[in-house]
Amino acid sequence: MRQMPECKSSLLASDESRQEHQASGTHAEVTEPCSSIQGLNRIRGVRSALPLRNVGDSVTYSIFEKVNGMASRGVKVYPLAIGEPSFSTPSEIIEKARESMNAGDTHYVSSLGIPEVRMAIRDKVRRRNRINAEVSNTMFISTKLAIYASIVAASDGRGEVLIPNPGYFYSQAVALSGAKPVWYNLAGDYSLDVDEVRKRTTKKTRAIIVNTPSNPTGKMFSRRELKALLDFSGERKIYVISDESYEDLVYDKEHVSMGSLEQEPSSVISVFSLSKSFAMTGWRAGYVVAGETVIGLLDRFIEHTLSCFPPFIQRASAYALREGGNSTRRFREELRGRRALMERMIKRIPRLESARAEGAFYAFPKYDAKISSLEFSRRLLDSKGVAVLPGSIFGPAGEKHLRITFAAPRETIEKGMALLGEFIEGLPR
Repeated sequence: MRQMPECKSSLLASDESRQEHQASGTHAEVTEPCSSIQGLNRIRGVRSALPLRNVGDSVTYSIFEKVNGMASRGVKVYPLAIGEPSFSTPSEIIEKARESMNAGDTHYVSSLGIPEVRMAIRDKVRRRNRINAEVSNTMFISTKLAIYASIVAASDGRGEVLIPNPGYFYSQAVALSGAKPVWYNLAGDYSLDVDEVRKRTTKKTRAIIVNTPSNPTGKMFSRRELKALLDFSGERKIYVISDESYEDLVYDKEHVSMGSLEQEPSSVISVFSLSKSFAMTGWRAGYVVAGETVIGLLDRFIEHTLSCFPPFIQRASAYALREGGNSTRRFREELRGRRALMERMIKRIPRLESARAEGAFYAFPKYDAKISSLEFSRRLLDSKGVAVLPGSIFGPAGEKHLRITFAAPRETIEKGMALLGEFIEGLPR
């Protein structure tokens, strides 16, 4: 048998030092056997010390479980932490899934997705996102898994992946893939700083992740910024993974899909979600639009892990993409009103300062107190029953910030923010 060559793979050194390594850009490297076949075909020589052992638990889900536990004991809680709309999935989408199950759609299907949903994806991204895609450029896949699988496909489990600071929890997915997460700082107003991306890029860079509208900042990147990044990534032959989970929840500007700036899907891997647009967080429904080579690698990933996604969820998702626009518009207008309420509540708290969210459904205020954001969120929940996320979990630039959702009911926003105001007044400056 041919001896497999050795290759480098990034492994964060310890759970305790994870944040330090991610912030500084350092990591412990180990060598492992790997196949010369690229993409997702490296299935032999798996080491016993998996990256999973060195990636910490999700702070978001820890808070989620704590809130549920408090509520089950009869404690009054005000959940402003989890990124989930308070709306229910529209009944007509639920009915489509029910009809599909009753019709026998409960068996294996293609790992790429059923033809109906792939055609619906193609039509939607052509119409709404102006991406010149064919069915062969599409795949149905849950969004969070799509981000991880795209990182694996783009990086081959090695090299470096650039992630925004502050930004969503991409560092864990990168570390799980075996690649090394490297922060790039957003500008002071959280816009995309392409010069900063250029500065952080090395010969080891395999992919750059962008997220617009942004979680947690609510910032939307401009066409000019995205075009400059596309030009740069094209010169360096680097993939861009574009997370557009909040594309439909925009209030003041037009959302620009980076994939629309290409003649056809090539170096941009566009990731979309139905979770926020249609209040379908529990359905795990999303999709990817990318070049055929990447789609082929993602297909292999699903073949060897999940096999496929439930066909009845795909049928309901196809209906949502074709016919669900009215529900999304209703959600967006209600969230616009809740954003205004959140802004009013923040203005009543002198020690909070926040920019307006252009999209998504989060405020990301900076607070004036001598306390870490992790300790702030812990003590706020314990003393007042108000759950928010600490800004530090979104990157070093998130320290002294809080992520607060305005997707919660209005009463929860009003009461929770009033209690937060009481809490912060008792903290030392």
